Amino acid sequence: MATGGIEDGNPPLEAGISQADMDYLHIFDIKKMTDAVAAGKTDLINGFPVISLETAASEGILHFAPEPKSPHGADVTPDGEFVVVSGKLDPHVTVYSVPKIKAAIAAGTDERDVFGVGILDFDTVVEVQVEVGLGPLHTQFDNQGYAYTSLFLDSAVARWTLGGSFSDLHSEPDWELITKTPVHYNIGHLATAEGDTVSPDGKYLVAMNKWSIDRFNVVGPLLPQNFQLLDISEGGETMPVIYDSPIGVGEPHYAQIIKADKLKAWEVYPEVGWNPETMSVDPRAVAPGDEGVTRSGNEVTVKSTLIRSHFTPERVNVKVGDHVTWHMTNLETAFDATHGFALPGQNINLSLEPGEHQTIEFDVTDEGVFTFYCTEFCSALHLEMAGFFMVAPN
Repeated sequence: MATGGIEDGNPPLEAGISQADMDYLHIFDIKKMTDAVAAGKTDLINGFPVISLETAASEGILHFAPEPKSPHGADVTPDGEFVVVSGKLDPHVTVYSVPKIKAAIAAGTDERDVFGVGILDFDTVVEVQVEVGLGPLHTQFDNQGYAYTSLFLDSAVARWTLGGSFSDLHSEPDWELITKTPVHYNIGHLATAEGDTVSPDGKYLVAMNKWSIDRFNVVGPLLPQNFQLLDISEGGETMPVIYDSPIGVGEPHYAQIIKADKLKAWEVYPEVGWNPETMSVDPRAVAPGDEGVTRSGNEVTVKSTLIRSHFTPERVNVKVGDHVTWHMTNLETAFDATHGFALPGQNINLSLEPGEHQTIEFDVTDEGVFTFYCTEFCSALHLEMAGFFMVAPN
C-alpha cells in the first residue's frame, strides 16, 4: 500500500513512500490505552499483551490527523499547547493545537481510513503553517519564545516565533520566520539546551550536520560528521555559528543537552563490591584475602581483586572443556581509578570502575597461554598489570 517497488511495476521506493499528498500524525489517548489494557482488551503475542489496530480504532485510542508528506519529528512546545511537524517535502512547519485536537476528537469524526481509524479534519486541528525554507525536519525551542527548525535542503537553521503563551517573550510578530543561519552541510537533527523540556535554557544550539565535505582535513573516503555550535542567546536575527566539531560516528540522530549542575554523579561507587545493575553491593563481591581458584569437576570458580597495579591471583590454570565463573572486584576507592580486564581468545573485555564488581561466565575451548591485562594501562610500565590464563588440554 505504501512502499512502491519497481520489480512489481510500481514507482521506485523513494517515490512510492511519498506517493500520498498527506501522511498521518498518529494521536494516542494514553488514558484510554491503559483502560483497554486493564479491561483485558489485548491480544497476547509471544507472551506480551498488545492492543490491536482494530481495538485502537474502535475504542478511540488512536486518531489520525493529516500532515504534509514525509514528516520528520513531532515536537511539542514547552507549554504543551502545540505540536510542530515538518514535512520534508513542504517548505512549511505545521503547528497543531493540542486543545483543538482534543475538541475534534470529542466532537467525533465520520471519516476513517481503511482500518477504521478516525481521521480528524486538517483545518480543524491546525493552528498555523509557517514557511521556513526547504527540507524542514526537526524543531527545538528556547526560553525566548523562538522555535528552531533544521532545513536539510537549505543547509540552514531557521528561527521563527511562537504564538500563544510565548507572545510576550519576543517583540516580533507571532508565527513568523525571523532569520536563517547557514550550516555545513545538510543538517538533520538539532538540539537546543534543554530544548525538549518545559523550561529550555536558550543559550546554545547544536546543528547535527550529516555532511562535512570541506570543513576538515581529508584522511580517507570516510569523512566525519560536523557538529556546529550556534549562539542563540541574543534573539532576533543574531544567531552565529561559533564552533565546528568533527564527530567520527555514523549519521547523528537525536541528542539532549542538559545543564551540568543537574548532574549529581558518584565519583566512586558508594561501597567496594558495588553492582551497578542492582545498585547494591554484590553478594559475590571479593574481599582482600578471599582470592583464589577452586574446582568442582569441570566447574572452575575464580575470585579476583584488582588494585593498581596488580591482579590477584596472577595465574589461573584451567583445562579445555571447563566452565569458568570469574568474580572480579575493583578494590580502588580513588577518583577515576578504573581498571580494565581483557582476556584474548575468549572475546572478553570489561571495564570496572572504582569499587565495581562484575561476574562473567564462559566455556574454555582452546588450549594455550593467554595474557589477561588491564586495558587502562594504569601505571608507568604500561602493561605490568597482567596475569596468565593457562589452558591445558583435557
